[in-house]
Amino acid sequence: MNYTFRTENDKNAFEEFVLANGGIYMQSAKWAEVKKEWHSTLYSGFDGNGTRVLTALIMDRHIPLAGKISYCPAGAVCDLHNAELVKAFADFMKKEMKKNGITALFFDPCVELRVNGEKKAEGKAVHDTLTSCGFMLNTDASKCLYKSPVQLILPLKDPSGVLYTPEKLLKGFEKGIRYSVRIGEGRGLTEAVYTIDDIKKDPSIMHDFLDVMHDTSSRDDFVERSGDYCERLLEVFGKDGMDIMLVYYDKKKDAAQQKQRLERKAELEKELPDAPLKRQKGIKEEIESIDRQTEHFETRVKETSDDSREKICVSGGLTVHYNKMSSCLFGGAKDLLRNELRSSHYFNFRRICRSLALNNDYHDLGYVLLKKTDPDTDGTLGECVPQDNFEGICAFKKSFGADYIEYIGEYVLIADKIKYFSYSHLIDPAREAQAVVNRIVRKGRNKE
Repeated sequence: MNYTFRTENDKNAFEEFVLANGGIYMQSAKWAEVKKEWHSTLYSGFDGNGTRVLTALIMDRHIPLAGKISYCPAGAVCDLHNAELVKAFADFMKKEMKKNGITALFFDPCVELRVNGEKKAEGKAVHDTLTSCGFMLNTDASKCLYKSPVQLILPLKDPSGVLYTPEKLLKGFEKGIRYSVRIGEGRGLTEAVYTIDDIKKDPSIMHDFLDVMHDTSSRDDFVERSGDYCERLLEVFGKDGMDIMLVYYDKKKDAAQQKQRLERKAELEKELPDAPLKRQKGIKEEIESIDRQTEHFETRVKETSDDSREKICVSGGLTVHYNKMSSCLFGGAKDLLRNELRSSHYFNFRRICRSLALNNDYHDLGYVLLKKTDPDTDGTLGECVPQDNFEGICAFKKSFGADYIEYIGEYVLIADKIKYFSYSHLIDPAREAQAVVNRIVRKGRNKE
């Protein structure tokens, strides 16, 4: 088969192909509008009959000492098992790279290699195709250009395609998560979903979200995104494609529920003296439970006594809904009442409920960063293990019943070996050193 490739000017046709062929948001033409710091080009491929068989968003930027680096987010949208097509695309990109002075093209397809530790034949097959076409596997998953090859993804439908109910999914969560979710509303938690239209009307929504992310980044040691970047995301994907969910601690709601608990306690104390012996045990246990809840309520009142707001934002996150998948881009919880409310548990459940309400197939809880990996015996990416500071985050995401998915990893098509050597041997150490400095500076600011 003869394949041809060209720069694509018809964004609608490009987008239609991505959606029709299982593409994710990072393969969308919209992603190019978000990543303005990169220079982006859309490419389409056609077979001998003129039928579109491939789309690829290629982004490039200049890196000192390494020249221009190109990146194809999540790889091209195409049949990656078609070795003839992949080779034709690789040969085309080599010419484009030479013409545009590109050092290397990074390519990280969302092809499963392992799911919950079980090896998938598809991953090895696509690995063989890519390497036979000139791509080289980056065997160290701790050093990827952009995207970690591990995602935690929760299926929202059963094998027959029927959407789960929130209650059904909740039963699959770990015991501690189920408990936190169930007590959430009883401790005054409530949530709201906002789109770009809401944020334009009320900028305090974005302020609350950024406060959440600031506390979270300080605890978990990752780089915060600016409000401008988050608003750009919301603007590009639109009110139906991206939103911010915020969870609030509602003092008035919490106080009203506490009043009901105390009224119930009074009823129980009145009933206790004349109750049958068998019934008395249950009454006493319920009274003890109310007393424990009262202690927690008093802790919440004390911890928020200096804040005059009736509703205090304690958790939140930004989610993109694209092509039947909801992907959690950012999320976290404030330090305030964090242990008392366990709001991140409640928040993530409500986030999943929103994905169900949108009739999506999957809920992507996001990535984890990895330790250094070695190649497997068959040449594919070795077992991916979370970095020490991501072990807790990984366990947290698994506790919602999410699958631990290891994709085949990052592949590189090299056009300039000397500049690529500079990139792989000089740039990475410099970045690591800069990251250490950034962490020290950020921790110093947080102490001030």
